[in-house]
Amino acid sequence: MQANCSQLRSPPGTTGSDDASTSQCVHSRLIEGSCLHSGDVHIQINNIPKECAENPSSRNIRSGVHSCTHGCIHSRLRSDSHSEARQPDDTATESGEHGGSSFSEFRYLFKWLQKSLPYILILGVKLVMQHITGISLGIGLLTTFMYANKSIVNQVFLRERSSKIQCAWLLVFLTGSSVLLYYTFHSQSLYYSLVFLNPTLDHLSFWEVLWIVGITDFILKFLFMGLKCLILLVPSFIMPFKSKGYWYMLLEELCQYYRTFVPIPVWFRYLISYGEFGNVIRWSLGILLALLYLILKLLDFFGHLRTFRRVLRIFFTRPSYGVAASKRQCSDVDDICSVCQAEFQKPILLICQHIFCEECITLWFNREKTCPLCRTVISDHINKWKDGATSSHLQIY
Repeated sequence: MQANCSQLRSPPGTTGSDDASTSQCVHSRLIEGSCLHSGDVHIQINNIPKECAENPSSRNIRSGVHSCTHGCIHSRLRSDSHSEARQPDDTATESGEHGGSSFSEFRYLFKWLQKSLPYILILGVKLVMQHITGISLGIGLLTTFMYANKSIVNQVFLRERSSKIQCAWLLVFLTGSSVLLYYTFHSQSLYYSLVFLNPTLDHLSFWEVLWIVGITDFILKFLFMGLKCLILLVPSFIMPFKSKGYWYMLLEELCQYYRTFVPIPVWFRYLISYGEFGNVIRWSLGILLALLYLILKLLDFFGHLRTFRRVLRIFFTRPSYGVAASKRQCSDVDDICSVCQAEFQKPILLICQHIFCEECITLWFNREKTCPLCRTVISDHINKWKDGATSSHLQIY
């Protein structure tokens, strides 16, 4: 290459050849520089011979090379800035892709459910056919309970106008349903559970435990609802309406208290049955689970006992919401009860000086604690179950 540059000292007639040789010199050095690092241009200006520097054409070539180098540097800076500017856009794109992937997974799950729906229905029908007896009996017991419970509440609300024939029919209906149920499954001796005994079943599975406990719970409800029907049949001159309300409340609390302990023998036998496998670990696990179950039931016992003691105190003390109102006090309010909009029957004067019929205000305080007119707190608690209702809670444990 120096030979090419030395040819610049030739006569003036060789100007074109000098320019060509100079361009070849610069071009060769550009190629050498580009081989160092791909994408970078390194030009060693100092290595260019003095003859090339003195030549005007070489000066032009150097200016062109300098501008090219400057342009390459600027282009690299712009590309770096553009790549940095695209980073937030890439992040937003990635988040959008993540949301889109979640939506696509949900859509895929929905499509899978659509395809699996026929098979799920087939399995559901198979399970229903296997347990058709228990399902049918459960629906029958539930509808019987709802019908009897609503009828008893309606008869209690009618007070003296209640139908004795309707009450007698409810009593016969509940008794017949219970007897028919036990007669149908007499081989299992399900009635043993009523007196804390285990039915005559060789092996208790989970579904059999639910079967026994569920039937026993409904039968106990039917039994106490029948007792409420008997109270409804008692004439009012023997047992006043107010006294009947306290009996309804006592029977319902006693029913719930008794139903809490009836399932204990069945569940205890089921939990302890792990020992039948002869494995020490399973036997120990069964003992542990049975003890935990008894501890929880013991805590439940104390909670129900506290409630039952309060109900007994109310039943025997029969707290009054006020005192009997005089005729003068009744005449001040035109002898009209604001609840029933009729003449006073056994008027009661509350502590807020408002007067109501005894039966009207008794029914009111079965649901509320305050006076119907001024909303003054009269009772510290609501006397639940005095309307003859029965709890729909299913005690299965």
